[in-house]
Amino acid sequence: MIGRRDAIRLIGGGGLSLGLGACGFTPARPEPAGGRLRVAVAVSSTADTMDPARQTVVSDFCRCAMVYDGLTRLDARSRPQFALAEAIESQDSRDWSIRLRRGVRFHDGSPLTAADVVYSLNRHLDPAVGSKARIFAQQFASVRADGPDHVRLVLESANSDLPTILGISQFQIVRDGTRDFRHPVGTGPMRMVEFAPGVRSLAVRWPDYWRRKVRLGEIELFSISDDSARINALLSGDVDLIHAINPRIAHHLEHAGFDLLVTKSGGYTNLIARLDRGPTSHPDFVAGLKLLLDRETMRNAIFRGYATIGNDQPIAPTNPYFDPSVPQRAFDPDRARHHFARAGMIGARLPIVTSTAADKSDDMAVLIQNAGRRAGVRFDIRRVPSDGYWTNSWMKVPLGFGNVNARPTADIIFTQFFASDAPWNESGWKNTRFDSLLRAARGETDEVRRKSLYGEMQHLVHDQAGIGIPLFLSSLDAHNPRVKGLRPMPQGGLMGFDFAADAWMEGA
Repeated sequence: MIGRRDAIRLIGGGGLSLGLGACGFTPARPEPAGGRLRVAVAVSSTADTMDPARQTVVSDFCRCAMVYDGLTRLDARSRPQFALAEAIESQDSRDWSIRLRRGVRFHDGSPLTAADVVYSLNRHLDPAVGSKARIFAQQFASVRADGPDHVRLVLESANSDLPTILGISQFQIVRDGTRDFRHPVGTGPMRMVEFAPGVRSLAVRWPDYWRRKVRLGEIELFSISDDSARINALLSGDVDLIHAINPRIAHHLEHAGFDLLVTKSGGYTNLIARLDRGPTSHPDFVAGLKLLLDRETMRNAIFRGYATIGNDQPIAPTNPYFDPSVPQRAFDPDRARHHFARAGMIGARLPIVTSTAADKSDDMAVLIQNAGRRAGVRFDIRRVPSDGYWTNSWMKVPLGFGNVNARPTADIIFTQFFASDAPWNESGWKNTRFDSLLRAARGETDEVRRKSLYGEMQHLVHDQAGIGIPLFLSSLDAHNPRVKGLRPMPQGGLMGFDFAADAWMEGA
């Protein structure tokens, strides 16, 4: 039996001496009725936001899920269930009627009305808002109130996935006219009483939550970017729940008496070669690069089996639209050398940018670097801090990494990451055939035909995009046994970041 002291020793020495003040902990205070849940995530920054439209990283998703609700919410099979809406109906998948749930109140006591929903949805179209869901809102032809608790939403063209789209986190509902999010007001299970971007947040139970009685009294959320320090905080009892644990330590934490929350999902860490700049734009270089991905070694050595083999396209095998006819790409440094020679890259030396912000990209880059030597190209690993990575490096360097959380539908991930006008078109790939297939699939009601369209799109991404997706990753969280109510959700770790209404502390 491995005890806590043994687990600390196995994690490693120096990184475990981090003091509480450096992690952003606050002095002990009396525990509130219902208990206080202290949660540490791996990434946050001074760019953290409480504006749901601008959510980008785990810390944003967690806080906003505490404070806000959407019209729908996604269940354990990524299907939309009614939330602030109690009915969403359409005869043609273009003209939609949304009936709101009655009796819901914001944290300031004001009732939820159609005006709040109209404002919340329309603000995504304002470029000044910087909405991460603007690409979806651009499908809205009109959004207007049809009475105090009815909204009519008309799309530019049919999309049968609209109820699912309305369940993504950026479409959470805010109060009509809200522009200042320093003191956020929502309808969610918790009320935010302290929010210091990049430092911590504190939320308290909202007693009049419409969906269910909330059992937790408080949630304190902060970031500890160092893996060893985050685990040490759990082992020492200074935090209750941590996100994104290293798979190498998962077995030791279980033996030390902690519980794991293992979430299998379609999320991934991907290699990105920009197609619009420098040597990474050559098709043969990109083809060779993908052949350097030793998927089995990455799964077994880096992720300890907590992953599923991927194939350089974003639709996971668990997705109903997954196309098994896409040829599985093998690890083949010799064939990669052939492509590098055709690209004139033999003997070249290229930087590859990594960060702890992109899960295990450091380790993945080492394997790529070793394989590159066999293929005739030298890759220099340049590690940059997690703070600011998504702003300063992601999609800006010729060769780097991304980290994509699971999306509930093929349309959503293709729209956000692979369409020519996608806001997060990571490799700068543009393909008019792909764009036309995406539009056609949205309005297609014949499921056989729709699956065929999505299948062709997977082939195009696999063959042409500057993206290498070696694995689909399981998210690993760990918590002390007092934390109850957590269960895996395919949207991501920490119950799809929506644990606030379900978690509770035993004995509190």
